[in-house]
This record gives sequence, structure tokens and C-alpha cells, in this order.
Amino acid sequence: MLQLVLTIIIYLILVVPMGRYVYHIAAGKHTFADPMLDRVDGVIYKISGIDPTKGMNWKRYTLSLLGTNAVMIAIGYLILRIQSIPLFNPNGIGAMKPALAFNTIISFMTNTNLQHYSGESGLSYLSQMLVIIFMMFVSAASGYAACVAFIRGLAGKTKDNVGNFFSDLVRITTRVLLPFSLIGGILLVWQGVPQNFEGNVVVQTLEGTYQVIAMGPIAALEIIKHLGTNGGGFLSANSSTPLENPTILSNLIEMYSMMLLPGACVITFGKMMEDSRRSRMELKAPKNSLPAARKSITEKLFGREGRSIFLAMSILFLVGLSVCYWSELQGNPALSAIGLDQSAGSMEGKEVRFGIAQSALFTTVTTSFTTGTVNNMHDTLTPLGGMVPLLHMMLNCVFGGKGVGLMNIILYAILAVFICGLMVGRTPEYLGKKIEGHEMKLTALGIMIHPLLVLAFSALAIATAAGQAGITNPGYHGLTQVLYEYASSAANNGSGFEGLVDNTCFWNITTGIVMFLGRYLPIVIQMAIAGSLMKKNFVNESAGTLRTHTFSFAVILVFVVYIFAALTFFPALALGPIAEHLTLWG
Repeated sequence: MLQLVLTIIIYLILVVPMGRYVYHIAAGKHTFADPMLDRVDGVIYKISGIDPTKGMNWKRYTLSLLGTNAVMIAIGYLILRIQSIPLFNPNGIGAMKPALAFNTIISFMTNTNLQHYSGESGLSYLSQMLVIIFMMFVSAASGYAACVAFIRGLAGKTKDNVGNFFSDLVRITTRVLLPFSLIGGILLVWQGVPQNFEGNVVVQTLEGTYQVIAMGPIAALEIIKHLGTNGGGFLSANSSTPLENPTILSNLIEMYSMMLLPGACVITFGKMMEDSRRSRMELKAPKNSLPAARKSITEKLFGREGRSIFLAMSILFLVGLSVCYWSELQGNPALSAIGLDQSAGSMEGKEVRFGIAQSALFTTVTTSFTTGTVNNMHDTLTPLGGMVPLLHMMLNCVFGGKGVGLMNIILYAILAVFICGLMVGRTPEYLGKKIEGHEMKLTALGIMIHPLLVLAFSALAIATAAGQAGITNPGYHGLTQVLYEYASSAANNGSGFEGLVDNTCFWNITTGIVMFLGRYLPIVIQMAIAGSLMKKNFVNESAGTLRTHTFSFAVILVFVVYIFAALTFFPALALGPIAEHLTLWG
């Protein structure tokens, strides 16, 4: 318990300065790195023919994002199909098959990083660098750029300018992803993560047999997979293997890497909303005539609106962590029945160097922040312990990936103010704008896409022979594996429950479709909502206005998220992990 508390406290200490730094980048304010990085950005703009000062409306911004990603998908697919060439391929890896290449390139461009292959035997070093690592940077930067444009739309400082996509893409890459990846990569090498271009090493073990030890640019991939909330492993065992995650310090470095930027996006949101509110107040009265507002510490750190969103996300996270940790401590009664000691909890599928506490925390973090990396096998978690990562991917708004979690929970916030407005008979307002029929239709559509993809494709897998052929576990656990696969794909998480024979045409194509739709459809809808709201005039607060920056609103938001999850996912969860738990403990 002390490990968990200290880890979370250190995170809160780190996320605030990171949030302020990201806010300065998003708002175009001065940062300490500008004198050097402005020159780097200028070279990129000149070569690419980009005018960073040219603003875009939400439609052009979204089309720029989609078009850029589409070009990268085409190039990446080609590289995977010809990776057998003898260039950065010391292990002689062959070309990837079409269906698997389709799944892989969609997976990494959508920031999902679902892997139906073994990294050490399925990819050349050329593909690992030009496709996998490159996509990890670009997909993370694309998600962040969409989030920043979405926040600008909500702030409503202009009627048709949400920024420049290419400028946002470049700035987040050069000012956040590259420098922090360099620092984090060096720290991982310090802890023993390999970083080289050597071929695999064959060693003789103490038992006299031979084992292949993977080599390659592992540290470079490891840091950006966590910092960019990507999740794909250089090795098939991901961060549970000592080559990717050798020590408790490397485990903390990887965990903080995937937690910092999603949390920083919430602080960025709060700060930019404060800027918008301050600008409106100054228009109504001269700056010097405004009374000095007294702010609480949390309001200074997170901003008024960011505080309630961060609190709601934190409540969802802590509830999930508590359930997962408690469940794993209970052990497995089936193992107790055959004489195995379970008094210290269930250690099946976990690394001894991490134990139950760090395994439960890593599990909850990787599926709350939609990273997808694993330091233990989720398939071996207890039923309720395994339900937590599954549920958090179904919610898809517990911090989430780079900006995506914030955009998703804003939809729930709009739904919450709409429901509260109906209860008191007032037109709902959020962030100073009226929420009307057009925004609510888009919000409802944006919220429904995720459960529709998860449940519809799970039903398809269970109802068809091609889908059933991949299910190796009968009964409740097999259903959980199917739900997990599609929830991971739709949430752009990428972690696997394993147990599925998923490298088949059926699973590669269906999960590829789910990843694609789960990534880009919500972004288009959320940008449309921002575009609609930014054109509206601000309304003055009144006695009947619902305050969305309070603790009570954070609690309302949590209940709305859980109620929606219960209405959509509870029947499936009842037939999967809940039924398995009741059977196991019955």
C-alpha cells in the first residue's frame, strides 16, 4: 500500500510542472527551449512549405490530420511488405503477410499498437525504426494536436480558427516527444535496457540448452511507447521481460512516462479555459478595475475547469486500482484447493521483481492511460482483477491516451450538464456556451460509437466459425478474452488478454477495422462539436447555471460515466468476468 501511495504522490508532484510546460506549448507562449527549437522548427517549416501562422477551421484541421495519417499508413505498409531486404536486417526477417501488415500499420498509426506478431521474430530493425518507432511519435503527436485544437474550439477565442495542424504536429514532436524520449531512453539504458544494432545472441544456459537473446534498438522504442501512450513492445512479452523492463526503477520510469502527458493535457485544458474566461472578463471591464480573485491551490495548479475533470478521472482511476489490487491479494481459490499457498495473493503471471502492488498499479495505469504495455500477463489476473483493465478500456475516459481521454470525458461532461439541465428545466450550458440539439446529437453519437464497435464485433466473433476458431478458452474466460480484444482495439489501447489465436485473417481484419473507426470517427465528431461551440456567443452565468468547476460536478461526472457503462456493458461483463468470479469463489 505504501508503494502505491508514494508512486501516486510523486506523480502528482511531476504532472503539474509538465502540465504548465505543455500549456505554454499549446497556447503558443514562450518556453525556455524556444531559442534553440524555434530554429529547428523553422527548418522543418521551410522544407515542408508550411506557414505556421496560417490558421485552419475545424474541417480543414481534421482533413489535414486524416490526410497526413493516410500517407504515412501507405508508406508504412509498403515498408512492412518489403522488410526482407538486407538493410538493418541482421536476423534475416522475412516480409510481413498482407493481412498482418494491414493490422500492424493501422494499429501503430492509430496509437493502438495491438500486436498480432512477436516483435523479436516478426520485424527487422528497419521496420522497428522506420515504421514502429516513427509511428509512435507521429500518432502520439497527432492525438495531442487534435486535443489542442479541440480545446481551442471550446475556449472560443475566435469563430473559425483552431490553429494549424502541421505547426502543432511539429511543436509537440520537437518540444516534448523528442527531448523527453532522449532523456528517458538514456535512463533506461542506464538501468540495463539494450540499445544497439547487433544481431540476436545465442547463449548456452546453466541447464546446457541454448537460448536466443534478442538485441536491437530496444531502449529507443521503449521510451516513446510509454511517453506517447503507444504500448507496442519490441519483444512479444513486452515490459514483463527484463530486456524491456529490468528493474523497479525502469518500471517507475516507464509508468511515469505513460502517465505524465495525459495528465498534463487536463492541466492544459484548465489553463486555456482560464485564459478564455479572463479575456472575457477584461472585455467587460478594464483589467486594472477587476477585483483580485482569490484562488485555491488546486485552482492555481489545474485551473477551474481542469480541476473538476482531473478529480473525476482520479476517482475513476483510484476505484479501479483499489478493486484490482484487492482482488489480486485474495489469491486464487482453485490453486489453494490443490495445496498451493495463496496467503500472499495471486502471483501467477507476475514478475517477482515487481510483486502484486506494482503489477496491479501497472495494469490499471496502462489501461487507464490507454497505453497497452504490460509488466504482467493480464490473462492470468483474477476475474475481478482482469475486469478492471477491461472496464477502463470500455470507459475510455480514465485519463486516456495523449489527449484522447480528455476529449472523451468532455463528451460525458456535456451529457452530464444536459441531464442536469433537464432536471431543473434549464437550457444546459458548458464552458459558457449553450448546449443545444446539434451538440447533443453529436455527443450521443460520439459516446455510442465505442460500445457499438466493442459489442458488435464481439458478437460477430462469437457467432462465426472464423471467430470461434481463435478462442482457446471455453466458457466465461473465453468471452472475456474476446471482449478484451475488441475493447483494446476500439479504445486504441493495444494490450492483449492473450489466449486468442489472433494472427488470422479474421482477427487481423476485424480488429484493424475497429482500431481505425475507434480512432478517427470520434476525432471527427469531437472536432465538429468544438467547431459548433466556438461559433456560439458566450452567455453570462446566473443563479441557475450549473457550476462545472466544483467537487459536486466531478462526482456527478463520475456517476454519469459509470451509469452509461452499466447500461451498455454490464450484460457482457456479467457473462464474462463476473460469472467467472462467482463460479471460482462459489
